[in-house]
Amino acid sequence: MSTTSGIPFKRKQTRKNTLEFHIMVWIPLLFLLIFNYGPMFGIVIAFKNYKPGLGIFGSPWVGLQYFQRIFLMDDTMRALRNTLIIALMKVIANLAFPVCFALLLNEVRVRTYKRVVQTITYLPYFLSWVVLSGILIDLLSPDGGMVNQFLGFLRIEPIYFLGDKNVFRKTLMVTDVWKNFGYNTIVYLAALTGVDPTLYEAAAVDGAGRWKQTIHITLPGIATFVALMTILGIGQILNAGFDQVFNLYNVSVYETGDIIDTLVYRLGIQQQQYSFSTAVGLFKSIVSLILISLSNFLANRYAGYRVF
Repeated sequence: MSTTSGIPFKRKQTRKNTLEFHIMVWIPLLFLLIFNYGPMFGIVIAFKNYKPGLGIFGSPWVGLQYFQRIFLMDDTMRALRNTLIIALMKVIANLAFPVCFALLLNEVRVRTYKRVVQTITYLPYFLSWVVLSGILIDLLSPDGGMVNQFLGFLRIEPIYFLGDKNVFRKTLMVTDVWKNFGYNTIVYLAALTGVDPTLYEAAAVDGAGRWKQTIHITLPGIATFVALMTILGIGQILNAGFDQVFNLYNVSVYETGDIIDTLVYRLGIQQQQYSFSTAVGLFKSIVSLILISLSNFLANRYAGYRVF
């Protein structure tokens, strides 16, 4: 009898003790509902000829008219193609460079030097693209930029990194790697700590050098983690980096640098084509959802990891 009567009291006491934790969860959840899920109602604009004076409910219904226009408009297909190309370049580069750098840094035995290098490479990650874009514009300027001055000493003509459509994509990739590879390196360094050190000792006894140990022990030891990070990157394939592109691109590189997010910005904010820009954004979200679901399936099947 006493045990039964004590159960409600224990439950009440547990709820009282965890009240603070529930409040901590509900506050960010409330912000998420207001600022992320609440605006989702606005996707109905994609199916209407939205007029700000008439409002969402008063604007006439046009169905899939703007979605048909997506596949007929050259700018949309160009932006989609650029988004895929730029995103793929970034995914591959942000995999190869951090892995190689992590392997090299893992061989350093002087801890002080190793930490200094980690800190220096990690610092750009904390700077926003607004700040970095100003720095890059000065560094890459064809008129007195430090990079082009160095190329001048090598008898190389100035390169318009931010004005040449043939160079702009590569510039985006290199600058994105420069900003993020310090963070990605730390992630892969953490994965390297999971490799069994006795395997290196056994390989050394068998006469294997550092290169063979890297090929046959280190890389297979982190292969699952590398595969997981690559697969998860599929879900972000349509996010080519709005902040970076928006702060660095200009009209002369639209042909190779204009992505879906910058197109939506120009259509919606600058040209006030609210319905069409919403349709383009919704189209991107649907494709992204498919890719995220696919990446979750692949991550679960080949890496044994579930995102959701």
